[in-house]
Amino acid sequence: MGFFFGIVERRDSETMLGTEILYTAAQTRALDHCAIHDHKIPGITLMSRAAEAAFRCLLEVWPQPPCLQVLCGTGNNGGDGFLIADLAHKRGIPVTVLQVGDPGKIVGDALLARQQVLANGVSIEVFGEAPLRPEGVVVDALLGTGLGGDVRGEYVQAIEAINRCGVPVLAVDIPSGLCSDTGRVLGSAVHADITVTFIGLKRGLFTLQAPDYTGAVHFSDLAVPLEVYGAVPANCSRLELDPLLERLPIRPATAHKGLYGTVLVVGGDYGLAGAAALAAEAALRCGAGLVQVATRPEHVAALVARTPEVMPRGITAVSDFMPMLEAADVLVVGPGLGQSAWSTELAQLALASGKPVVLDADGLNLLASGALGDVGKAANRVFTPHPGEAARLLSCATAGVQEDRFAAVHALQARYGGVCILKGNGTLLSDGESLLLSDYGNPGMASGGMGDVLSGVIGALLAQHLIPLEAAALGVCLHGAAADVAAGEGQRGLVASDLIAPMRSLLS
Repeated sequence: MGFFFGIVERRDSETMLGTEILYTAAQTRALDHCAIHDHKIPGITLMSRAAEAAFRCLLEVWPQPPCLQVLCGTGNNGGDGFLIADLAHKRGIPVTVLQVGDPGKIVGDALLARQQVLANGVSIEVFGEAPLRPEGVVVDALLGTGLGGDVRGEYVQAIEAINRCGVPVLAVDIPSGLCSDTGRVLGSAVHADITVTFIGLKRGLFTLQAPDYTGAVHFSDLAVPLEVYGAVPANCSRLELDPLLERLPIRPATAHKGLYGTVLVVGGDYGLAGAAALAAEAALRCGAGLVQVATRPEHVAALVARTPEVMPRGITAVSDFMPMLEAADVLVVGPGLGQSAWSTELAQLALASGKPVVLDADGLNLLASGALGDVGKAANRVFTPHPGEAARLLSCATAGVQEDRFAAVHALQARYGGVCILKGNGTLLSDGESLLLSDYGNPGMASGGMGDVLSGVIGALLAQHLIPLEAAALGVCLHGAAADVAAGEGQRGLVASDLIAPMRSLLS
């Protein structure tokens, strides 16, 4: 995956496709409230368990730290930090606690934790009176999931001091300054080596900017009863490849190509044949029975030379295209399609056919421009925009999409129907009911043609009779996991065709 994911005391439920439920900050607070009020677990007990889980994780990674420097805010996140300091002190590890913010604002369980650490002989210093020392481990217990806007004042100074000090950092629950709902940095955020998060996995830990700040993510449920999770509904979950692979049926001994569908790739306008070629080869290598390509006549020879199993046809008139359209089971519309009159006519005919469609690249751009008219909504369509394409589809700026990717994928699905995939770091999928996240993949995928391969993969999975949401989920995870395999030889220089062999291997 994009980064290591460690599990501490995991006990969670499952959704239809996702293996781990992801929560918003409000839902996590509801879990906490249910544990305290409905199951009578004192808040200070949960805080103590959080401190124990974080401290245990710290010692597993850094078994003999020469010292700890714990920066505590004024909320419950700071309370966790006070108790971590107390545990270190009891173990004989030299510990410095630095208070950020007005201690007069500390109340409730956090105040009890502060009083406990003081009573046990640990002094608390005011942050800013001395710089952080370049030694030991720093514990970030400044700001939790309740941050409502950009980080301000001395918290910015504390975050910058942590990031400058040059020693390992453990973040408590979430790196301070990172939005737990969106993965967006709120002005300034701590770069952690490890994040230990509690009760509910926060969805913002796995998308957008988060992986650059969280380091390895560890989770503890704090031993709350399973009934707590049942009491708080959540519709977002994190995908895992192996359970999705099990949804592909084993092929019988009597299998023949007709059982696994004909995928028609519609694309390859002048100068853009490579995109159609990548989509077609990916569809073949991921199990489609037959793959055809409707393209410009000038590209037919090159497509056959690259992959002789692909069946391309040069399209100069509607009469060339209609037999291919009628014979196809699944359409992949957009790789290298262009935005010419030729492109528009083919896309219009494809969408009007009512057949399952994967719409990508220029297919999406034509849709966004209005060139395809009112295409309605259909459950058997899969849309695969990257943030720029999503912005055009939603008539907004790309920054608006990235500001809240969860809201953006929901808006895309509401407007266009089907299954919408918002590609990027922490790819999101929505069919209007389920919200899924895949964090497979790596920065090496920042090269041309990756989306063309993905569209071909999803087309092949649809042809093998997976429903659209299953095909999209498996396709996204397979695509990212193959990139992770291919990146074993290095991320820099990774190209889209490098994914095809690993995908076939993962599917076998």
